[in-house]
Amino acid sequence: MRPDDTDALLRLVLCAGPLAPRRALLEGRTPAQALAGGPPLWRAAGLDPIQQQALQAPDRAALARARAWLEAAPGRHLLGWHDPDYPALLRRGPSPPLALFVAGDPARLWHPAVAVVGSRAASAGGRENAARFAAAFVRQGLAVGSGLAAGIDTAAHLGALEAGGLTVAVLGTGVDVPYPRSNRGLYARIAETGAVVSEHPPGTPARRAQFPSRNRILAGLSLGTLVVEAALRSGALITARQAAEAGREVFALPGSIHHPLARGCHVLLREGAALVEDPEEVAAVLAPLAASLAEALRARLAAAPPAPPGPAAPAPPDTPLHQRLWKHLGPDPICMDQLVARTGLTPAELSSMLLLMELEGRVVVEHGRYTRKAS
Repeated sequence: MRPDDTDALLRLVLCAGPLAPRRALLEGRTPAQALAGGPPLWRAAGLDPIQQQALQAPDRAALARARAWLEAAPGRHLLGWHDPDYPALLRRGPSPPLALFVAGDPARLWHPAVAVVGSRAASAGGRENAARFAAAFVRQGLAVGSGLAAGIDTAAHLGALEAGGLTVAVLGTGVDVPYPRSNRGLYARIAETGAVVSEHPPGTPARRAQFPSRNRILAGLSLGTLVVEAALRSGALITARQAAEAGREVFALPGSIHHPLARGCHVLLREGAALVEDPEEVAAVLAPLAASLAEALRARLAAAPPAPPGPAAPAPPDTPLHQRLWKHLGPDPICMDQLVARTGLTPAELSSMLLLMELEGRVVVEHGRYTRKAS
């Protein structure tokens, strides 16, 4: 993004208030163009007087802090509503944010994902289930999304990481403010291998009202949401309901009728969530839905600037790791676990390569098993 667009987008983020008028302002124009349009254009888009005043007299300290965070290290990004790399699933979700601050690789936000959520005060069994399901999901080629909170969120992130997979953390604080602070090490691991995301500018502290709104982003980025444990009044239930409102799948683990952290899951089951007892049940439902995300990725690639003329790419991909994977793909379906064992590559490496091969029309995936596409 050009520096003038970055500065204009930061000013639009910092003016706060209703999101829909600010998204409308970026329809068909760059942030710099939106800012240059001045009060007449702002009013026409629906910005209220307080927002207009904030655009004219921005918080210089907050602007400087956000710029400093973006420029301080590689791997820090700002994705705006106008950006073609803004995640396609989130764009279709409930009240999508104007922009996302990302620590890590923003391309990870396009990877098919399942949100794993639940209680901060989780039981030992709940944490074990979250880690087990998360590990199984990444072995199926899915990413795992969660909110970096204590309890179920932490267990889900760790389960994905320890299985060598991709995980995304969505924060209710500024993108540079791990919460709780005890998860600073986990934050760093996720930012290094996946992505940490927030709609809040750097430096934003934890506030109670920000966490329910955080949940809509997590739901919007995911093909489906799995609730592992939840009390009757729980942020996990908010995430699940926002997922349902966005037309995404909702899953819940059943539990004992005597366990208070099973009651929220039982409420969801009565409301129509799918009861699951095994990770394979979730993956089987989400596999066909990932095809719609693949179509969005193909459209994004088709809209990218054309590559310079040159010789056609060879049928097998031409890097050593791709060649190693290609050698083990054939006409017989093979699952992720077998590919890990045969290639020595991690599930995260395999997932990204297989996704690229699928988009290139080289690979077909059915029921979590991969084959070379017949010529």
